[in-house]
Amino acid sequence: MTPQRVIVVGSYNQDMAWRSERFPAPGETRLGRFQAGPGGKGFNQAVAAARQGATVCFVGALGADDLADTARAVVQHERIDARWQSVGAEATGTAAIWLDHSGQNEIIVAPGANLALSPEHIDAHADAFADASVLVTQHEVAPEATLRAMQRAARHGLLRIHNPAPAQRPPQFDAMLALTDVLTPNESEFAALFERAATPIRADAVATLADADLHALCRRLPVATVVITLGASGIFVSHADAASRGDASACYRIAAEAVEVVDTTGAGDAFNGGLAASRALGADRPFAEHVRHGNRVAACAVACQGAALAMPYRDDVLRRFPG
Repeated sequence: MTPQRVIVVGSYNQDMAWRSERFPAPGETRLGRFQAGPGGKGFNQAVAAARQGATVCFVGALGADDLADTARAVVQHERIDARWQSVGAEATGTAAIWLDHSGQNEIIVAPGANLALSPEHIDAHADAFADASVLVTQHEVAPEATLRAMQRAARHGLLRIHNPAPAQRPPQFDAMLALTDVLTPNESEFAALFERAATPIRADAVATLADADLHALCRRLPVATVVITLGASGIFVSHADAASRGDASACYRIAAEAVEVVDTTGAGDAFNGGLAASRALGADRPFAEHVRHGNRVAACAVACQGAALAMPYRDDVLRRFPG
């Protein structure tokens, strides 16, 4: 039987969100509403995958502070197998999130302990990779740890999903790409992959490119499958000819689901977690089915305020999108 375990190696942040009718201008003070809760790209993805029915192992780092106690309580409630590295010299990661009336966000992240996650900690939990089927990684922890996790996952034959967010290019990035099976940028992160190209791409133009042109750009990357999340413009999928993953077409689009957007924080994380869980629970199904499920998990998530705790449960997704 194929293992149904998802490993997420990534960040935990305590999110602090302020909502106001509009973003303040420089020097301006505005009144708003405040909400706090668990977040971090990696942790959001882990919660999303767990709530979609996958068995989830989360590997991350915490400081020695009260926020770390909160993190440990949340993983217990979510039934996630957490393998924490305790970093006493750093604070637990935090994020300040501003939201306007439309749900758009502006975010500042203080990584803290996340950047101290070590390759040695990954090695200490090598057993987690032996009975898993999918690894999810991002750019919010030390890149050395991310690369080590991808190397271990490759050794065990796991599908490796890399979400290159936030957009950055650490020295290990080329090695990460070489170990990536599925790359999941949004339009800004996709454009950042080509910022050194002779003809850079504007992020706001990605969604408007013809399918053939966007597919050709994706095929310039050394990754078998590229999945670009395009917000209201849906999702674009590009496969290498030798890696269609059960799909009938080498490239295609899936439309965004129609929902009333409340908060876009964690939308991409919801997609990645939903995609990973769907693949872990049904490796024999066409890849498009997993993308469609991830798309629906993200749609449910943006209809609620918050990050990790806004991730929907599987029954909620199936009830809202029964087809």
